[in-house]
Amino acid sequence: METLQIVILTVLMFFVIVTVHEWGHYYFAKRAGILVREFAIGFGPKLFSYKYQETTFTLRLLPFGGYARMAGEDPELIEIQPGQTIAVKTADGQVKTIYLDQLDNRKNVIRGEVISIDLERRLMVELDVDGEQQKFPVHPAAMLVARNQETQIAPKDRQFNSKTVGQRALAIFAGPFMNFLLAFILFAIYAMAAGTPVENPTYVKIGTISEGMPAAEADLQKGDIVETINGETIGGDYTKMINLIADSQDKPMEWTVRRGDEVFDLTITPRAMEGQVGGKVGITAEFPREEVGFVESFAVAGKNMVTTTQNIFEGFRQLIAKFSIDDLGGPVRTFEVTGQIAKQGILQLTQWTAILSLYLGIFNLLPIPALDGSRLIFLGIEGLRGKPIDPAREGMVHFIGFAMLFILMIAVTYNDILRLIKG
Repeated sequence: METLQIVILTVLMFFVIVTVHEWGHYYFAKRAGILVREFAIGFGPKLFSYKYQETTFTLRLLPFGGYARMAGEDPELIEIQPGQTIAVKTADGQVKTIYLDQLDNRKNVIRGEVISIDLERRLMVELDVDGEQQKFPVHPAAMLVARNQETQIAPKDRQFNSKTVGQRALAIFAGPFMNFLLAFILFAIYAMAAGTPVENPTYVKIGTISEGMPAAEADLQKGDIVETINGETIGGDYTKMINLIADSQDKPMEWTVRRGDEVFDLTITPRAMEGQVGGKVGITAEFPREEVGFVESFAVAGKNMVTTTQNIFEGFRQLIAKFSIDDLGGPVRTFEVTGQIAKQGILQLTQWTAILSLYLGIFNLLPIPALDGSRLIFLGIEGLRGKPIDPAREGMVHFIGFAMLFILMIAVTYNDILRLIKG
């Protein structure tokens, strides 16, 4: 039952982060009057779909993200050529449905050969019906039916590229912004629920102890307060304690700890860990915390946003300075880590969700082709030039970027699976 609960919480966390991101795109696109054809969570085959108003909401098989597909971003409808035979269904003097196939099976329709048709600007279709030319106005939300699929037409003013640079930029930036907003709210909730560390603690209390490490072998326990190490008073200086441990690799250390009302000595010998510098004993600290009120939680959340952002960019810097595919983690690794954090409780999962949401927002704003940041750069160039870049060239750049990201995703997922198999 616990495993099932952890899986559900993990999946729910990813669902919330991605949904919030895509909802930002969706909402501000709708505000600008853009037709959003699909709001999807995941990629690949559909698992579930539901149409509400003009948008189809879908849940797809591969949980690698999502998208809000706007009219005009991709090639629009199947082009109808003069001389092609189609059928139209009218209501209130306007064409509401256009059929491109199975014309003999359509009932209560007008069949004819296309003389001219414009579904973007004039919204008009002219047909040759039994030798007679007839013009029909087309409803702005008319449906085009082909291969048993209905697609709503998108007049030019409902397409993404018809909007101002500012409107398009807002619709794109809104996705990462919603991730930032979610992270801020979750950091504030965590601060109110868990409190905030005391700025100048007077003691260091042991939080967690790793099995098989020197601290566990010496019988150090969670909740113990470290009084001295090698005769030096620790007080609340956790950094001092870590430095003393790091400098004492393979050297026995004399610890004085307080457990309740009892004070006693322990001998602990730090040892090296693969990929890390200095001695380690396998502990984390549990810092004293103080309560945070509703208003104060905003300041704490803002501080956490800044600190976490700095840590994320420092991670990017280290990754670029010394790139290794083994240092990257994909969805499998992220699911694994999230499951481990979920075991620690809902508070820790809340904080982790805030961190991941902030990371997703920042990552999407990087100037990498196919990401929101790259699209914003193209819009910025358009704003400076006064005219858009060739859509074919921009589309090729995003396609190449998406392909490279997809290949990288496959590689890191393969690594993640191998890491799991090897334990």
